[in-house]
Amino acid sequence: MMPDASQLQGEMVALIRAFGLLRPDETPCGQPVGVSTAHALVELAQGEPLAQTELGRQLRLKKSTVSRLVGQLVHRGWVRQVRDTNDGRAVRLRLTEGGWLLARQIAAARAEKFAQLAERVPAEQFDAVVQALRVLVRALDDRPSTADRDPERVLSSGASERGASGSQRRSGPS
Repeated sequence: MMPDASQLQGEMVALIRAFGLLRPDETPCGQPVGVSTAHALVELAQGEPLAQTELGRQLRLKKSTVSRLVGQLVHRGWVRQVRDTNDGRAVRLRLTEGGWLLARQIAAARAEKFAQLAERVPAEQFDAVVQALRVLVRALDDRPSTADRDPERVLSSGASERGASGSQRRSGPS
């Protein structure tokens, strides 16, 4: 028997709406920036400066979308473009002091939001919820999307794991 895809669709739409992902200028954790901006800032705060293409891979965004996003981050004074120390032709993205401050604020708000959410999930169902999310992420990873077919944006399947969740270096919705 085939699974009822309409059930999955309905629950995903409800999750997206309930989580607040449709608000263009505010993260689900209440920060006054868009979700893509929040994810970019937190990703850039993870370590060494990233190349724009690497940021795009991490966020799973097309090259043109990342270019616009980086332009906005630079314009707002949260990110600067710096020459790569190993390759003077390459440019890397580095957070400014204001960018670091905002990234830490977003990360703290995200942690608080998820702590509150975790408390509301019944303890006996918590592991099952996390496992279901992992299954969905894997299913989405296995399905080639338009962005995955873009030759400018090839996802590396062997990216190192960073979080306790076992997911690649990516941050959940803020």
